[in-house]
This record gives sequence, C-alpha cells and structure tokens, in this order.
Amino acid sequence: MGRDEQIEEREVLDSIFADEITDISDTSYRVSIPLEVVQHDDETEAAPVLLLTVTYPETYPDIPPDLNLSAPPDAPKYTHLDIQDDKARLLSALQPVIEESLGMAMVFTLVSTLKDSAELLISDRQAAAQAIKDAEAARAEEEENRKFHGTAVTRETFLEWRDRFRKEMADGEEKRREDKEAEDKKKRVKAEERLTGKQLFERGLVGKVEEDEEEEEEDGGKDLLQPLQELNVEDR
Repeated sequence: MGRDEQIEEREVLDSIFADEITDISDTSYRVSIPLEVVQHDDETEAAPVLLLTVTYPETYPDIPPDLNLSAPPDAPKYTHLDIQDDKARLLSALQPVIEESLGMAMVFTLVSTLKDSAELLISDRQAAAQAIKDAEAARAEEEENRKFHGTAVTRETFLEWRDRFRKEMADGEEKRREDKEAEDKKKRVKAEERLTGKQLFERGLVGKVEEDEEEEEEDGGKDLLQPLQELNVEDR
C-alpha cells in the first residue's frame, strides 16, 4: 500500500483522462471536468468546467487524498453555478464516497461523483428558474385573459351581486314612491287653491260672472235673428 498504488492509479487515470489530466508534481495532478448541461431556448452560456486538484498523501489510499476545486483562469461566470460559492457544497458531496472507498483507488469515482453532483445542482437551479418564468408567464396570461373574459363568477361573487341588485331595486322603488307622494301633494295643493262657489260669492265675483253669461246669450240671440230679418225685408 502506498506509492506503488498511487503510480498505478495515476497510469489508469492517464488512459481515461488523456486530454483532461495535467501533472503538477509526482504526487499531485489536476483533472479538468467539462460538465454536460441542457441548454434552454433562452440560454446561450457555455457549459462550465471544473478543475479538481488531487494530491496524494504518503499513505493514500489508506487515508483520503487532498482535494481542491477551482474554475479555469478567466472562465466566464455561469448563471446556475458559482464554483467559488458552491465549492464547499460540492466537496462535501464526496465525503460518503471517500469513506466507502478507503483502502482502494478512488479518484475516478470521485471525479464521476463530482461531475454528477455539479450537473444535478445546475439542473435543479435551471428547473427552479424555469418554474419562476412559467409562473410569471401564467400570471401575465391570466391578466390578459381577464381583460376579455371578466371576473369568473363564483358563489360568493354571485351572492354579493344579488345583494347589491336587491338593494338597488329597493332604493329605486323607494325613490319612485317618494316622487309619487310629492306629485300627489302638488296636485292636492293646486286643488285646494281652486275657489269654491261660496268663495266666489264672498269675493263678489258671482254677479259679474252671471252678467257676462247673459251678455253672451243676448249677443248670440241677435246673431241668430239677423239673417231672418234680412230675409223678410227682401221678400217684400
């Protein structure tokens, strides 16, 4: 156990990660891990790359290797993964694998687990972001539909409308009754203002009315006799 196993594992890793592994020293190397992520329609970012630095302690694999995680120099920021912020989370996900693999070569398994964990984290964050977009789109569509369809009728809204309608009808009936009472009152006042026969007599208007009526009758009689008188004169 020890150096011979480390050399043997390193040779195996070199055959698996021929283009991704870089030696730093005899006991240290760096593995480049390109992540495979699903690009959504509105995403144009390049998939991120992880750099896992592995250093063998003298008694590895009886004890865990020293691990460090970083991003390539000048790597663009990726929306759903920040290696600096997510470093502790991703490395902690390797602890169960390390504990289960003590005494055996484990770097390949660690690389695979790290890749899966990072891709799952990105996928979860993409799904959460998409859920927010879908919810916002649904709310916008609902608001747009509400402009054309109005407010949906429920039992509660119907009861509220019915109560308002009944109150409006009652208020209208009350107003019509008040208007009718006011109109009737005006008619009574006018009727009371008309003079009775007694009132005419008391005010000395009865004789004048009778004289006017007699004059109208005399004038009318004269008008009727005039043609007859003219007719008799001509016959003679």
